[in-house]
Amino acid sequence: MIYPKITVNTPIELINQYSKNTMVDHLGIQFTALGEGWVEASMPVDYRTFRPGGLLHGGANLALAETIAGFGSVLAIDTRKFDTLGIQVSANHIGSAEEGTVYARAEIVHQGNQTHVWNFEIRNESGKLLSTGRVTNMIVKKNGK
Repeated sequence: MIYPKITVNTPIELINQYSKNTMVDHLGIQFTALGEGWVEASMPVDYRTFRPGGLLHGGANLALAETIAGFGSVLAIDTRKFDTLGIQVSANHIGSAEEGTVYARAEIVHQGNQTHVWNFEIRNESGKLLSTGRVTNMIVKKNGK
């Protein structure tokens, strides 16, 4: 499916519809806000995002981080000609959650022609930092363009 150009003015409801039937949807990730150079989203802490033992899985945090950073790069490119691929994710998990919702924010720190670098933080409902890190995306030409 080809989507129209997504911008910071695209309604959040429409952006969330684009994620239907994907891993983003399966994990319950919802985009909540976006602007020039930043993206925010939430994710539930429940059976979809638990590790064995009932804690938030670090891999779910990484999926959330790569989702928002990847989407941020989509906002910054011409998606008719280019695509963005996550090529590196690193994080420090410094807190845990057993319930509720986590909130993530990614901010771009480098926007080159071939790579974008994003810093992210994931916090719980009371604002406690749970995970922080960096995502690097590669910008590639689409085939035939």
